[in-house]
Amino acid sequence: MRRRCAFTLVELLVVIAIIGLLIALLLPAVQAARESARRAQCANNLKQAGIAMQLYMDTNRSLPSNGIFSYTGAAMTQTSPWSAIARLLPYIEQENLFRNIDLTTGYSTQPGISSKRVPTYLCPSEIKDYGSGTDPVYGNKNWTLNYAVNLGTWAVLTGKASGMQGGDGAFGPSRWSKARDFTDGLSNTLALSEVKAYNAKITGSSNATVYSPAPAPPASPGDLAAYSPAFNATKFTHAEWVDGKVHETGFTTVFPPNTLVSYSDGGEVYDVDFITATESSVGDTFAAVTSRSYHPTTVNSVFMDGSVRATGSGVSALVWRALGTRSGGEANSSP
Repeated sequence: MRRRCAFTLVELLVVIAIIGLLIALLLPAVQAARESARRAQCANNLKQAGIAMQLYMDTNRSLPSNGIFSYTGAAMTQTSPWSAIARLLPYIEQENLFRNIDLTTGYSTQPGISSKRVPTYLCPSEIKDYGSGTDPVYGNKNWTLNYAVNLGTWAVLTGKASGMQGGDGAFGPSRWSKARDFTDGLSNTLALSEVKAYNAKITGSSNATVYSPAPAPPASPGDLAAYSPAFNATKFTHAEWVDGKVHETGFTTVFPPNTLVSYSDGGEVYDVDFITATESSVGDTFAAVTSRSYHPTTVNSVFMDGSVRATGSGVSALVWRALGTRSGGEANSSP
């Protein structure tokens, strides 16, 4: 009799089990390798933004303003609302896109610009890499971003009716910081850091509030309740790379990276950003807009000297706030 050579059912099941076990062992390593590659690409994007920032400073002797605002005597107006990172476009090989911008008018009337996806401003780990709003010609009206400029500790724009005082960060609305302004040292001052796209937002109960004296930065997320914040599930931060306002293209160092700022609404808990008022409002603009990322336990940041560093979520609030000031005189150095 001829014997047939073949696997038995038991042998086949054993082979399948072994293959499944090997896949289970390899999958975490593959995922870790992919995340490492994404984090490296994210750091490279920030490096390009840092080089663009330095080239801009070499050419213009200052950083770009994050929006230009003025007071008419009755209301705030946006003289040129375009963000600082929009003004860096020629230095990240987006010269053609920049040339089509009319900086003297609002971006809302220029969807051919605001709807464009700028790859350098997007982290590959972002899960909400898509546009917002609708336009009959371009589809989306705006596109999101993952890198925001450092607008300081807490105060963004105050005293709007009496002279407009900016914050203590590297960038600011209606402010063009020069290299000499960074007395803390360029290597000890944050320039840009990661943020999440379409992050939930809460705002102060009144956009017209003028605080006197200025409130101290909140010590913990729970302290934001003192401002009677209002929540709207359809309102977000970091949805428009063109907009020179803190909740769109900025961050502040009130809370360390990836701090959970929880807010409950309708039975759901959100991780939120907070602003008292927009820069175009007469009210004082204080903000807790936190640097966040999808990278485990860290965020990438570029400093004013152009170096890119990963900062752990466990960094102390004291150190993180010191890194956010351009001339605070702190003794802390970057971690």
